[in-house]
Amino acid sequence: MECDRVAVLVVVVLLCCQFEASAGLTFSSKLIHRFSDEAKSLSISRKGNASGDLWPERNSFEYFQLLLGNDLKRQRMKLGSQKNQLLFPSQGSQALFFGNELDWLHYTWIDIGTPNVSFLVALDAGSDLLWVPCDCIQCAPLSASNYNISLDRDLSEYSPSLSSTSRHLPCDHQLCEWSSNCKSPKDPCPYIFNYDDFENTSSAGFLVEDILHLASVGDRTARKMFQAPVVLGCGRKQSGSYFDGAAPDGVMGLGPGDISVPSLLAKAGLIQNCFSLCFEENDSGRILFGDRGHASQQSTPFLPIQGSYVAYCVGVESYCVGNSCLKRSGFKALVDSGSSFTYLPSEVYNELVSEFDKQMNAQRFSLQEGLWDYCYNASSRELHNIPAIQLKFPRNQDFVVHDPTFSVSHHQGFTMYCLSLQPTDGSYGIIGQNFMTGYHMVFDIENLKLGWSNSSCKYTVILFGLIMENSISLF
Repeated sequence: MECDRVAVLVVVVLLCCQFEASAGLTFSSKLIHRFSDEAKSLSISRKGNASGDLWPERNSFEYFQLLLGNDLKRQRMKLGSQKNQLLFPSQGSQALFFGNELDWLHYTWIDIGTPNVSFLVALDAGSDLLWVPCDCIQCAPLSASNYNISLDRDLSEYSPSLSSTSRHLPCDHQLCEWSSNCKSPKDPCPYIFNYDDFENTSSAGFLVEDILHLASVGDRTARKMFQAPVVLGCGRKQSGSYFDGAAPDGVMGLGPGDISVPSLLAKAGLIQNCFSLCFEENDSGRILFGDRGHASQQSTPFLPIQGSYVAYCVGVESYCVGNSCLKRSGFKALVDSGSSFTYLPSEVYNELVSEFDKQMNAQRFSLQEGLWDYCYNASSRELHNIPAIQLKFPRNQDFVVHDPTFSVSHHQGFTMYCLSLQPTDGSYGIIGQNFMTGYHMVFDIENLKLGWSNSSCKYTVILFGLIMENSISLF
């Protein structure tokens, strides 16, 4: 048979089947060039003599143009024109940082629904659900005057009844994990999500389907606008830190679960199942959906937790402080942009901070009743001898944190620099956003690996959805 979709070769399968005692059933085929005389004869026999008049003369300019055109069609068919684009929120890819005022998290503006409503959501790679304050019973204050940050608008409250594209997610939907609490399969799916990073912190309500407004810059294409279907939590009741004002306008879960925004965009065929975060030294950053990073980046595989890839877990083989590599064996860590600081298992923490303190060669202080035990005054900073911390991954992949401290103003009028590490009693550490600063972090869910490279977080799009540094910003 003739296969019209093949660009260069037409495969004619001659169903010549012969039965032999030794060989069994045998299929043979004949390969014919798309613009050969034999292919021309087949076309005339099927479509009539008129098709032969359109056949290009071999080795003519028209002949090569047709070959090139079919090559390009085949590439688009194979690679997928949409899945190789980069998507970001319609208001821009920029991530914002407000320090302690909003719990040391990074945020971005997103638009949801029809007509679209804007929300300033926290970026959290440690959870899956996108939720926003909605038909509130117990929510954080939404007036900009309640927060000591520069906002040009009040924060928003979502209402499904005011969006023409909103509909409840029923209890019998495959993404409804809380269906045991339902009375009827068609009832709205309830949810309650507890956050381990914050004590007694949760969001509760019901799930809805609506559209998320996105923009894209694809391969050699102009900016386009998209309306992508997503599932989000109508957060009617928040508790703990979220009620007190951390992430007052909601959270965008970026985890590997089926309900997360990256997973839903990939399932819809809009992107490859990956995304990147980049946090600049000046505390701003970028988020890009569908970003695979580049070939020269370092990487390490994600590890399953109890047999499933439910979080971004990596294996640290060893670690160094300055030029001193410590002997204790490695540990597993979760990579979580929703965690402001980095946490290490207690034994690892004790060994690492002890070596750090030795190399600082400066007087140590404690702040906030021992919450930060490894703090030093500004004079030690001026010596430029703060040791770097290096995490070593399999295949000699290194993750270097050149400045693992943060600064605070002391009540006596001088500045303190504190090591931004905390111990944890758990068996897993957490690599928080403070260690990601200055890196382009790629969360490749499709290929189950974490990628990273030094970055100034200024991008331009190049071929096949990859990015390169130091060009334009995406706003």
